[in-house]
Amino acid sequence: MPLHPQAEAMRARRAAAGTPPLYTRTLAEARAADLADLRAATGSGEEVHHVGEFTVDGPGGPLTLRHYRPKPRTETDPPGPALLYLYGGGWALGSLETGDPVCRALANATGADVLAVGYRHAPEHRFPAAVHDCWAALDQIARRATELGLDPARIAVGGDSAGGNLAAALTLLARERGGPAILHQLLVYPNTDHRVPPPGTDEDPALFNRHSVAWYWDHYLADPADAANPLASPLRAPSLAGLPPATVITAEYDPLRDEGEEYAEALRAAGVPVELRRYDGMPHGFFAMPGVLDDGRAAQLFAAERLVSAYQAARQAAEDGVQR
Repeated sequence: MPLHPQAEAMRARRAAAGTPPLYTRTLAEARAADLADLRAATGSGEEVHHVGEFTVDGPGGPLTLRHYRPKPRTETDPPGPALLYLYGGGWALGSLETGDPVCRALANATGADVLAVGYRHAPEHRFPAAVHDCWAALDQIARRATELGLDPARIAVGGDSAGGNLAAALTLLARERGGPAILHQLLVYPNTDHRVPPPGTDEDPALFNRHSVAWYWDHYLADPADAANPLASPLRAPSLAGLPPATVITAEYDPLRDEGEEYAEALRAAGVPVELRRYDGMPHGFFAMPGVLDDGRAAQLFAAERLVSAYQAARQAAEDGVQR
């Protein structure tokens, strides 16, 4: 279908303003513009009961984790579910601030605690630094679950774009290392394979396009050979068997659409339960833009429904086991 009218209006505003694509700017300019664009499309985000921060040891130094709690808790409340959500930005942009509105929305919509980590960025810290940082965050969340009021059996991972790539990488690492247990993976238009669409496709400078994809990969990988590593290109993993159930969200007008959908199909072929949903007429990034794109909010609610279903099923299974 054509670009959705709301998305077309957004594209037209950018074109009329002569807004230069992020990949034509300096890294500092691109990082500032990325945050400004997301704030314009999302606002300050929803109110949640409490937002706090703490640090954990990471492989390159202290890592900041931001903890979103959607509702009050008392010491007598049972441990609650959690989502480690990894923001996007091509591994080079993005921050706890750009990911903040999505984390707030998912916390409120799921009733689960959401945690985000400020992982190291490329090109200052190239692959696999971000993967290792996100792994350290997941490991610490699982180890400190009781202290944080969380149920270690109900921890999901998720992310959008490069964050989806990192979330997928965490499931591969957890399988390889025997834990922590990951209940569900939420992959929103994820990078799953090192590829750039051929010339003549996805060229619109007012949208995320093939040049954007190439620019981000060039920042992320220190060695072209790293592209074959499944932690960079999860679709190239020899096997996807035994990974957590997945929700995969894609956008029609997105150069990452095909690889995201191929990953969903590869998971399904490996016996992993998968729900794939494509949002027609939407561009890359729409999930984080509910302020201007209604389907952004719809996709967030769909993601929340999938997570809630996974959390409830795990809790019911645990209660049934205790009753037996």
